[in-house]
Amino acid sequence: MNTDKNLHHIVIVGGGAGGLELATTLGNKLGKKKKAAITLIDCTLTHLWKPLLHEVAAGSLNSCEDEVGYLGQSHWHHFRFRLGKMDRLDRKKQEVSLAPTLDGEGNEYIPRRTFHYDTLVIAVGSTTNDFGIPGVKEHCMFLDTRKEADHFHQFLFRSYYTAHTQNEPLREGQLHIAIAGAGATGVELSAELHDSTRQLAEFGLDQVKPDTDVKITIVEASDRILPALPPRLSDKVRKALEKLNIETCTNQRIIEATPKGFKTESGKFIPAEIKVWAAGIKAPDFLKEFGGLETNHIDQLVVKPTLQTTRDDNIFAFGDCAACPLITNSRPGAGDKDETVPPRAQAANQQASMLVKTMRQRLKGDSSLPEYKYVDYGSLVNMSSYTTVGTLMGNLSKISGSVMIEGIVARFVYISLYKMHQMILHGPIRMGLSTLANILTRKAKPRMKLH
Repeated sequence: MNTDKNLHHIVIVGGGAGGLELATTLGNKLGKKKKAAITLIDCTLTHLWKPLLHEVAAGSLNSCEDEVGYLGQSHWHHFRFRLGKMDRLDRKKQEVSLAPTLDGEGNEYIPRRTFHYDTLVIAVGSTTNDFGIPGVKEHCMFLDTRKEADHFHQFLFRSYYTAHTQNEPLREGQLHIAIAGAGATGVELSAELHDSTRQLAEFGLDQVKPDTDVKITIVEASDRILPALPPRLSDKVRKALEKLNIETCTNQRIIEATPKGFKTESGKFIPAEIKVWAAGIKAPDFLKEFGGLETNHIDQLVVKPTLQTTRDDNIFAFGDCAACPLITNSRPGAGDKDETVPPRAQAANQQASMLVKTMRQRLKGDSSLPEYKYVDYGSLVNMSSYTTVGTLMGNLSKISGSVMIEGIVARFVYISLYKMHQMILHGPIRMGLSTLANILTRKAKPRMKLH
């Protein structure tokens, strides 16, 4: 279905942060000048920056206000958007096939379609890994998509209204929130929820007492929270959580989820009727041996440092769905095959930028492609309106190692990461105007979404 048959057709599957940034930049640089045809495929109609999903779940961000419509984005930035979910790959014909699209009642309204590619880029992100633990799928909520984040917000709202209006005493764990996983998502969600429960009481649901009726617990199998980040940052965040009366249960491996709470290996039971699973990631299930491509134990596509898949040089993969060898300034070689680029937004952004150069070289017939070298610029943990802490690395680390920041400075850096994403998608003028509009209207509406 490529209408520009004389042009090199680049098909990008997945409109997350990296995929949409790549499609937008390639559209501006190649599509606009008719040097290539670019098609973006996604199973949803809109994009929302994934690091914001915990704010959507807590209600501190209205997902409708920050979403980007793929059709509009494609029109303004010279690429095509096609709605659908890729489920088949024919490497010999160089075609991807999209499953029929169904409405909410199960009726087909878009038939199966096939798209030819000259270059295929897979950027379908990741999903939460339940590790096969009994009861997790049935009794926990996840925050992989905007739909799931919206669902959690509605569930929280209904739970609060139920507790506010019921005549009988609250059940044990009725308004207890247990978060499995003390990574950045779990920690940031806990702080947002702490803020949200107090705002709900402030706006009239005051039969529920946040300090006594609501309890937030983070459960982590490692010996500290934020185990992937420096220990001093972990300790700083733990102390901040203690001030908010958010309990952190470390060294507690969950072995079962029930309607009433979590059971751990040590015999501990954590009562909570509201449970969120944020304890690990994996690539989407359909990628396992997809099209005969090599995958690892969590279904990520194994790629070379060029981001080409190991079994097909015309297929690239990047972001959370790809297992790319870790190469850094301090590690010039590819190193141990098991050491891969961490699944972080900054990695996807860096890889998307490199792939723009890669695609230009492929169009020129240059087989010498750039290799991806991961640059760690540090880590930031935003704890709602209370504080933001983090470390800055990159060039600074050459001088004095990582530099810890917190408060207003850290908050500014954290916000700037999202603004950089918006600037890539919309350009500096539109990004600046939208930021100004948000500042001007901030006082005219409640901070929390109350519906």
